[in-house]
Amino acid sequence: MITVKEVAEMLNMTEHTVRFYTDKGLVPSIKRDKNNKRLFDDESINWLTGVKYLKESGMSIEAIKEYVNLCLEGESTIPQRYEIFLEQQRKAHVQLEEAKKRVQFMDQKAEHYYQILNKVIPDNMNPGEWRKESQIVASK
Repeated sequence: MITVKEVAEMLNMTEHTVRFYTDKGLVPSIKRDKNNKRLFDDESINWLTGVKYLKESGMSIEAIKEYVNLCLEGESTIPQRYEIFLEQQRKAHVQLEEAKKRVQFMDQKAEHYYQILNKVIPDNMNPGEWRKESQIVASK
């Protein structure tokens, strides 16, 4: 059994977030010690990991709670849970494509700056200089 602090570090979450998720009932297997402090076993870590990924894929707390409730209802809800995961999978793929575009943009800008640093091209990345360039062009 591990503490809120330990599980937060393990899952790269804040302690506040871990407590919030458990208070919302998203970790149904959570245990408490004699002082009412939360304790996490493997099952509760699995629940929390799932909640983290569902939230990161854009799922609302209310929708995650609905998913948790479906899980607790048992096998009869497998088709509904499958549909939920298909939708979240689709959203995660969209996020991945958006992230790839951001990385491509950053790669291009880094290469551009590399060329500026090596005096291959002039510094045309400083917005403070753009007005001066447009004034020169406009005055011609």
